[in-house]
Formats: sequence, C-alpha cells, structure tokens
Amino acid sequence: MTDCNIIQDLLVLYADDCCSGAGKALVEDHLKSCNKCRKALEEMKAATTVNKAKAPSPVPAPRRVSEWKASVIQSVMMFLSFIALVVGVSLEAYTPTGDDNGKWALAIIIPVTAFLLSQVNWYFVRSYRSRGLFSTLTAVIALCIAGAGYLWAFLHYGGFASTILPFLFIGIGATAILCIAAKLLSSKYASMLGKE
Repeated sequence: MTDCNIIQDLLVLYADDCCSGAGKALVEDHLKSCNKCRKALEEMKAATTVNKAKAPSPVPAPRRVSEWKASVIQSVMMFLSFIALVVGVSLEAYTPTGDDNGKWALAIIIPVTAFLLSQVNWYFVRSYRSRGLFSTLTAVIALCIAGAGYLWAFLHYGGFASTILPFLFIGIGATAILCIAAKLLSSKYASMLGKE
C-alpha cells in the first residue's frame, strides 16, 4: 500500500486532472482502500466548486476608455464641422454680389453652424436626467439655431431670389440630416459616458 503522504501530494494534481497516467493509476488504486485520502479529495473538489462560484464576473471596460472615445467623437465632429464651414465661407467669398449672393450661406454655412453650435450642449451631458432628453434637446438646439440662421439670411438678403431657392432647399435638407446626426451622435456620446 502506498504512503498517504505521497498520495496527498498527488491529490491536487489528480483533482485538477493533471496527473500522469502512472500517477493517476497510483492515486486511484490507493483511494479504493483509504477513506482518509478519499475524504481529502472530496474536500478539495468541494473547495474548487466554491471558488469557481465565487469567481468575480468579467470586469466591464474601464470608464476612462469610454470617456476617451467619447472625447474623440466630439473632437472629430467639431473638426469636420470646422472644415465644412471653411469650405462654405470660401465658396461664399467667391460668389458675386447680386441674386447669387448667399447661396453657400444657405446651403452649407447655416446648417453646419447649427450642427457645430449644438455640440456645445455636449459639455452639459451630466446635468441631464436621461440620454433621450439630452439627445433630443441637442437636435432641437441645432434646429432652432438653423431656423434663426435662415431668418437672419432672409432679412439680411432682403428675401430669397429665385436663383438661390434651390440652395435654400439643399440647406433645409442638410439641416434635417444634421439634426438627425446631432441626435444620434449625442446619444452615442452620452451612452459612452454612462448616461442611461
């Protein structure tokens, strides 16, 4: 009969199913006749089951990474808005005075400015009670700023000449698209910051 001290040393490997063929056979042969070692094996298996039950659940991604990604989204949106504004202002600068004046303001500058200024609301995301309210209000802010911009353009240009009406409709379409984008992106931004 094998010494219990040797079997006790092998039991840990046996319980984890890491024992070699010869070691496994030695332990199994010993367990047939030794109650003390059988009890020790049962205790090891019970302890392993308890430890597996107490294992911590997977840790969610660190909040810092999400905040960084949210910041990147906001920075990219601001950068793209700025580029679109530069393009719109450059095109408007080359537009001759007269009936064609203001077409790029209507088509690009007003919608993009409204989208860009709605992002100011992103800095106040933590003060909103819900992500839905935050994203909806961001879109409403963009819409209100665009509406004020179109009203200003109407007064500034003394109405809209028929030659720039197609640009007005393009601008209104762009405003609608950018308001939807403002709502969706702000909702994603708030979600990354943990806002429910």
